[in-house]
Amino acid sequence: SNLTVQYILHNKEYFQNSLVFEVTYLNRWPKNWRISLMSDMLVKLYSLPKCSSIIRDQEKAGISISRAIPPEKHVLSNWVRQNFSAPWASECEIAFFRQPVACFTAIFENKPVGFSCYDTTCRGFLGPIGVHSEFRRKGIGKALLFAALDAMWAVGYAYAIVGAAGPQEFFKKTTNAIPIEGSSNSIYRTILR
Repeated sequence: SNLTVQYILHNKEYFQNSLVFEVTYLNRWPKNWRISLMSDMLVKLYSLPKCSSIIRDQEKAGISISRAIPPEKHVLSNWVRQNFSAPWASECEIAFFRQPVACFTAIFENKPVGFSCYDTTCRGFLGPIGVHSEFRRKGIGKALLFAALDAMWAVGYAYAIVGAAGPQEFFKKTTNAIPIEGSSNSIYRTILR
C-alpha cells in the first residue's frame, strides 16, 4: 500500500534492514518514479578469505553451490522471476552471456534455492543475490556471496561494488564492505519500470 511504501521511504533504518523491499515494492511504484535510496558498497576482494570451506559447509547440509551453466539459463531465470523480481531475472540472464558464466546457484534436491551474479548491470558490480525464503539464515547467501566474490578476484578485480546494497549489515558483517559516500543516487536511479 502507499502508506507502507511511504513508511519505508521515511524510515531509513527499516529500509536498510529490509531484505524484501525491492521484491515486494519495486514493481508496484508508479512508472515515473526515479529513485534509489540504498547506497552502493565497496568490498576489498584482496582481503577476503577463500570460499572453499564456506561452500563445503553447505555441501554437508545437502546444498550444492556451483557456477551455473548455459543450459540452466531458462530454469534459473524463470525461478528468479517467480521468487524475486523481473529486474533480477533480467540481470540473471545477462550473467549467462558472460564467459565464464557470471552466476552461481545453490541447489537442494535438484531445485534452485538461491543464486548470485556479478558483472550484470555494470562491470565490477556484485548482485543480485537471492535465497528462497524457506532457506534463509542457513549460510547459503554467504556461500553464494563468497563464490561470486572469489570468481571476481580470479578474473582480476581488486574491488567489488555491491549496487544499491539492500541488507547493508549483512555485507558489512560478512565482507567488511563500506558504503560508498554519495552513491544513494545509484546507477539504478533511472531504471525503466
